[in-house]
Amino acid sequence: MLSLIYSATINGIEANIVEVETYISSGMPVFSIVGLPDAVVRESRDRVAAAMKNSGFDFPSKKITVNLAPADIRKEGGIFDLSIALGILAANGKVKKENLQRFCAVGELSLDGKIRKVKGVLPISLSLQENKIKDFIVPVANKQEAAVAGKVNVFPFKTLVEIVKFINGELNCEPHIYNATDLSDGVGTNHDFADVKGQKNARRAAEIAAAGSHNIIMSGPPGSGKTMIAKRIPGILPPMTFEEAIETTKIWSASGRTFAGGLIKQRAFRSPHHTSSAVALAGGGAYPKPGEVSLSHNGVLFLDEFAEFRRDALEVLRQPLEDKKITVSRSKGSLIFPASFMLIAAMNPCPCGNLGHREKECVCNPYQIKKYQSRVSGPLMDRIDIHVEVPALKFSELATLDDDCENSASIRERVIKAREIQNARFTGNDIYANAQMESKEIKKYCVLDDKAHETFKIAAEKLNFSARSYDKILKVSRTISDLDGSDTIKTNHIAEAVQYRFFDRT
Repeated sequence: MLSLIYSATINGIEANIVEVETYISSGMPVFSIVGLPDAVVRESRDRVAAAMKNSGFDFPSKKITVNLAPADIRKEGGIFDLSIALGILAANGKVKKENLQRFCAVGELSLDGKIRKVKGVLPISLSLQENKIKDFIVPVANKQEAAVAGKVNVFPFKTLVEIVKFINGELNCEPHIYNATDLSDGVGTNHDFADVKGQKNARRAAEIAAAGSHNIIMSGPPGSGKTMIAKRIPGILPPMTFEEAIETTKIWSASGRTFAGGLIKQRAFRSPHHTSSAVALAGGGAYPKPGEVSLSHNGVLFLDEFAEFRRDALEVLRQPLEDKKITVSRSKGSLIFPASFMLIAAMNPCPCGNLGHREKECVCNPYQIKKYQSRVSGPLMDRIDIHVEVPALKFSELATLDDDCENSASIRERVIKAREIQNARFTGNDIYANAQMESKEIKKYCVLDDKAHETFKIAAEKLNFSARSYDKILKVSRTISDLDGSDTIKTNHIAEAVQYRFFDRT
């Protein structure tokens, strides 16, 4: 007897639909799985047999062959347990084969027949739409995620027995519907800019960075507030669009990351330790998996102690900062992962951290300072839009209760207004913020008045900006003018943008 049901496997962050063909024939009782399965898939033989017996079904003492097609795609994980069990039951006459062929089923079986949660359900659901498969059987724990995309009938179950009754028409089950909610409730509120004392220049730079999705690096002594400011930037970013939420959830789902609900509504804030390797940041492994730059897609990647990261780890940031994606090539495959994130970096000005401190003396010699700062390469620093100094605060500034500190909510209102201006400006283009402009858009939209042009010319000649720095300054000045509600870039806008090239000046 032969049966067919669909399942899927994850390749990077995409899903490939797999046909699970089961054939039971007379002969020695052998249970074989073919089609390039990994060790976990091969181990499903024992899980499936135990789950069927403990669910009250007879396990056939015959030759069982399960083919996972196409055969040239690697299959991994316990995601095939459920489809293999249903295929055997159908081939053995316990499940109606004509009903089974319209379903895609995913789930890991426990030995007592319960269905466990699996990863990658959202990418699979999206892939089913493309392949015109409408009925999707999933574990109850995955029902929200599976139903997010819509257009697929999602049937969640807890046990193998329930699924068999449902397919045979003995149990009625309505498709699960995802209750869409307002994405604005996904804005982080745990950290507020009202808690930041002083540092008006750094606060202003953070607002500009959020308004234009610009990368920013902060340099200052330990305890000056760099990390405090960085953690509050996600709270002033605009809410994610539904498309951005789907993209982010897809990456996290395929990576097996835990998240509440069926949809990630809050922009990611990833803060890897400075001992992280290049593979941890970029992604990789024998079969490439997303790294931190992809997990922070549509969100924030915060690298504290920037100069303490390994040189090779920092250099992998070059491609995603420029192209908003990263290509990971390994011997067993090459994949492209999305990596459109906002980089926030923080570093000390020298090894001891006291260079430029108002009250503490720096004990580093010029050679040590130069060597420390050169850990971040020039080309990488050139790709960061905003450089800002965060000086140490005096005791009097810390002890003073500053009631004038603006909270994140009011800053966020200005950021959203600036983003709305940019959305209107870039309608029809695959651009959502000023930081993504290319040369063509810069020439069209970054129009300077005569005085601003003269000011920029003097600054560029004096500080010898690179071509990339030139473009970065124009992008930042465009964002500043958007915050100011101006159609053209004026002298004060370009002057403020120039001052945010701290490392170019030093």
